[in-house]
Amino acid sequence: MMQGMRKLGQSWLGKLIVSVLFGFLILSFAIWGIGDIFRGGYGRNTVASVGSTDISLEAVRTAYQNEIQRLTREQRRAITPAEARARGIDAQVFGRLVTEASLDEYARRNGLSVSDATVIQSVVSSPAFAGANGAFDRERFVALLRENNLSEAGFLQAQKQSILRLHVAEAISGAAQPPVAMLEAIQRYGAERRSVSFMTLPATAVGDIAAPDEASLKAFYEARKNAYRAPEYRNVSILTVTPSAVAKPQDVSDADARAYYERVKAARFTTPERRNVQIVVFPNEQAARDAVTRIKAGETLEQAAGQLGVTDLGTVAAGDIFDTAVRDAAFALPEGQVSEPIAGRFGFTLARVSGVAAGGVKPFEEVAGEIKTQIAAERAQATVTELHDKIEDQRLSARPLAQIAQDLKLEVRSIQAIDAQGFDKAFAPVQGIPDRAGVLQAVFNSDVGVDNEALRLSDGGYLWFEIAAIEAARERSFDEVRATVERQWREDEVARRLSERARALVAELDKGTPFATVAQQAGLEARQATDVARTASAGLPVNVTTQIFATRVGKAGSATMGADRVVFLVEGATVPPLVRTTQEIATLETRLREAISDDYLSEFVVGLQKTYGLTVNQQALRSATGGTDG
Repeated sequence: MMQGMRKLGQSWLGKLIVSVLFGFLILSFAIWGIGDIFRGGYGRNTVASVGSTDISLEAVRTAYQNEIQRLTREQRRAITPAEARARGIDAQVFGRLVTEASLDEYARRNGLSVSDATVIQSVVSSPAFAGANGAFDRERFVALLRENNLSEAGFLQAQKQSILRLHVAEAISGAAQPPVAMLEAIQRYGAERRSVSFMTLPATAVGDIAAPDEASLKAFYEARKNAYRAPEYRNVSILTVTPSAVAKPQDVSDADARAYYERVKAARFTTPERRNVQIVVFPNEQAARDAVTRIKAGETLEQAAGQLGVTDLGTVAAGDIFDTAVRDAAFALPEGQVSEPIAGRFGFTLARVSGVAAGGVKPFEEVAGEIKTQIAAERAQATVTELHDKIEDQRLSARPLAQIAQDLKLEVRSIQAIDAQGFDKAFAPVQGIPDRAGVLQAVFNSDVGVDNEALRLSDGGYLWFEIAAIEAARERSFDEVRATVERQWREDEVARRLSERARALVAELDKGTPFATVAQQAGLEARQATDVARTASAGLPVNVTTQIFATRVGKAGSATMGADRVVFLVEGATVPPLVRTTQEIATLETRLREAISDDYLSEFVVGLQKTYGLTVNQQALRSATGGTDG
């Protein structure tokens, strides 16, 4: 829950507050407005209440619309109402508002408050309101509030409420720490490596399989009759108008493209500098300074570290280093030098930069084509809107799509037969359907002769469709699917025989017969892999490595690999020790701490709602999020 809240601080105002606070409990003004949106007096316009704290219909509507706008800006494409509902954005927004209301009610009932001095200090210390000299700039403060239609009093009240929620949340979950046993278990799961011997038993190893008799095929068909049913097919005509189809990159001038390039160059076409960094964490400052003295006298970092060891962070960008103090020092060091002691997150640290890979910027000439295509697509949106309006005007006269397309010199695609999963009668996927899942759902929720609404596509285009005919689902006879039945019977028979042979080989290995001997007797090549991870590795797919890690050391097993089968013997397992000072473990610990904190706060909020009572007006909620006309 808390992690989801943190992600919301991405609007201007959200970032402004996050700079002072954690930001994940300030949604009432960061995204949805400020002031008294949770107070009473809304009557039938109240969507929900936690105790005596109300959530108004307008607050939910504003929250929902602003979240849609935020996602639209973030993803650079329109978020349709259907997509928003499918992604559960309405439920997420409402859940966050209910969480805020629960914390507000708890604070009110327990007489909790935040002093004006605390609020003022949070504002004057915020980098968002700092001027060129780094100090609070009142003119900037007033200008930013004006740009976001906020009054000073309203903003300060919202800030006070946000700080109060943050304090409540931190009191409940701020001290959460993952147990060392949990860290060790997760680290072991990801870092464990296994050594195996394995051989591949190919499908051809089962030899020739005689053709089945008629009775066997029919029995196979009867046992799987439902799998051979013909689904419902629909004959549908589709007309699409998309920015990419009407875009004309050749009409974009070099000047326009270069101006766009300059605006986005830093974010899109610049590669940051990367450095190879090694660190040593010392138990105290004096130990670190003693090490620096020895290094200046001629020792290497490794010699000065002694038993503490040197941790290699690899070749990293500045943003990859978790400890900001270490990051700043490492990226200020000349190549080959060792830093002075750094007061880092895990103790006093020495850093060394053993290599520097300079950043770079892609030249305009290299990306000009990409930029012109994007500019053309953005400009094409106006053309798309114009065509949409022309098509809708003609549809008011009940004209078929084919005639409309002919008038506007567009193309209608006719699909003779498609099922709900997008396959044709030959079991091949029908290609070229944009936003496939949503379009298919709309097609199969409609009927012949229905005047369907245009579908808004994820790229900003539109799609219209007409259903010409529907072919009902039915059972296919044995004669219709005989070839498919015979093919699947043969595949099943090959798999069964391979499994039997693999079981025999596994049994022989478990008796203690050397792997090489078993492989030789089977006429197969014995292979070894010494660094098998749980992911696909050593040329083995994930389902095989999963089975390897499910088998005890010293035991054998087998798993399918496409049409073949792999037989393996697990010969060893290694797990590196847990080193809590590494970047990887520090990141893991932070994520676990956040997850545990989220759980604590979630349980606390659920408990508040049970204690105070949560009531929800479902009709008002649907109205606020566009589910009804209100």
